[in-house]
Amino acid sequence: MRFSTMALVRRAFAAKKRGIFIHPLPFLYSSFHNLSHKKRPFSPKPRIDFSCIHEVDGAVFLFRQMLRMRPQPSVVQFTKLLNIVVKMKQYPVALHLFDEMGFFKRGYEPNVTTFNTLIKGLFLDDKVIEAEKLFKKLLTLKLCEPNEVTVLTVINGLCKAGHTLTAYELLGLFEKTSFKLDVYSYSTVIDSLCKDRMVDDALQLLAKMIDKGISPNIVTYSSLLKGLCNFGRWKDAKDLITGMVDHKGLEAFIISYNSLINGYCKNGRVEDAWSLFLEVPRKGLEYNVVTYNTMLHGLFGADRCADGLKLFKDMQAEQVIPNLVTYNTLLHGLCMNKQIAEAFSFLHIMEEKGVNPNITTYNTLIHGLRKAGKLEIARNLFKRPSFKRNGKKCCAPDTLTYDVLIKHLLERNELSEAKTFLDKMCRQRLSLNSIEAMNIDLGGVAG
Repeated sequence: MRFSTMALVRRAFAAKKRGIFIHPLPFLYSSFHNLSHKKRPFSPKPRIDFSCIHEVDGAVFLFRQMLRMRPQPSVVQFTKLLNIVVKMKQYPVALHLFDEMGFFKRGYEPNVTTFNTLIKGLFLDDKVIEAEKLFKKLLTLKLCEPNEVTVLTVINGLCKAGHTLTAYELLGLFEKTSFKLDVYSYSTVIDSLCKDRMVDDALQLLAKMIDKGISPNIVTYSSLLKGLCNFGRWKDAKDLITGMVDHKGLEAFIISYNSLINGYCKNGRVEDAWSLFLEVPRKGLEYNVVTYNTMLHGLFGADRCADGLKLFKDMQAEQVIPNLVTYNTLLHGLCMNKQIAEAFSFLHIMEEKGVNPNITTYNTLIHGLRKAGKLEIARNLFKRPSFKRNGKKCCAPDTLTYDVLIKHLLERNELSEAKTFLDKMCRQRLSLNSIEAMNIDLGGVAG
């Protein structure tokens, strides 16, 4: 009796670890046992605790137990288990379990969530062909009715895998059916077409979705604007913004304006960017910090330092709060124009405003100091409070920081100091140009 009882206890503990409740002493568990406890609703299905599953072996064990349960768990519970396996990124295991379930042999009708889980898992595992086959099987055999999630999962998976034309054709097939495609499916294909340099096809798809009464969202417009700017189609980009129908409010408009201003600036068309910038308030829109940052970057990049500083004052007058990107842009512009004193002045201002410098801030200053022939000042930056607080570095130098400093020291033949910085780099597990590192080592040996 002792042996059989302990066997039951061990079986109960093992099952509990895998999410199944089995009472260790069922012969002692009478119908009167719980009279003093709160009544539980009767359930014909076994209780399964999926939260106990942390490893794929546990999931497989639970799956085997579920197949032996009578009555068997529902398809929803099997799908939950599959989803857990997919989240573990064990996609082949999930597909194998799905095949082993033998849904139809067991009288189950797999629901759309089951297929969505598997298709997503296959795409995440770069098994594009297998995902396509499963999706086609779903449609051909009419295993279940696909929903918006199914279609978006397949289209998104195809686009990310570089199968843009297949996704485009699939979209066309669904357009011929009663299935209602949404803005997300169209936007995903439009974005992929633009990335694949098929901007005209993307514009045609935009026109088609508008004809179908589907309103483009900010993702749709941003993808198209970026694609048009990349090909220098400035008039088309401007026409797109002008013809935009406001379905998402003023925020969507200003994001689109920011995209085009950025496109102009990146391609050296600062005057066009400035004209578009001035157009913003005339459209009843308000500048945000991204608009100012983008325009500041364009002005400083075009050596229009005075215009950039004036715009920064206008930004403050409009009560748009500068952020770290704003100050880094200012510092970079001033340093490139050898206005080092003004750059350090803004460094103090940003710290007073509670904007903490990051490594980009310091690299900008160090690069500017080197260009101005004042790199010896850069060494003092390592002693600043923002580099070291409470004995800990909160803004650690990176490869670029050391690269500029070490090059400067080599130019001045200060090999010992350069070797010191090289050792610091090694402690931070950073790597320098191998030739420069060799020069320092050889110099140290020769010395």
